[in-house]
Amino acid sequence: METEDLVLDPDVHREGVRSALGDPNRGRYWVAEVSGEVVGTLMVTREWSDWRCGWMWWIQSVFVLESARGQGVYRALYASVMDGARAAGDVFGIRLYVDRDNRPAQAVYGALGMSQSHYLMYEVEFPREDRT
Repeated sequence: METEDLVLDPDVHREGVRSALGDPNRGRYWVAEVSGEVVGTLMVTREWSDWRCGWMWWIQSVFVLESARGQGVYRALYASVMDGARAAGDVFGIRLYVDRDNRPAQAVYGALGMSQSHYLMYEVEFPREDRT
């Protein structure tokens, strides 16, 4: 609800996280802690590009506790992802998508050197009950 006014189904979300944690090909999580308390997380998924012969990493599911915002939590997570991508040797870039109305997040991403892509995103979603 905090960034996109979406109500998530907690059971589906829990199942999705468990699935990713059980299969690193589905996603990999980064976690930021301060004094043993989790204050931020993000997930990275990978997309293969045949015409670039490499991986694009996608940052997804970004969350920073409201009380920890503005303290460099996301900056630290992002730096760690960047380090991991560079060390992998076969990653050519990092992308993320952001709600067009989430100006604070856009400002953070821009301040870290990311720029708006020239691509537009289109999607179609299938109802959960239609998936097999």
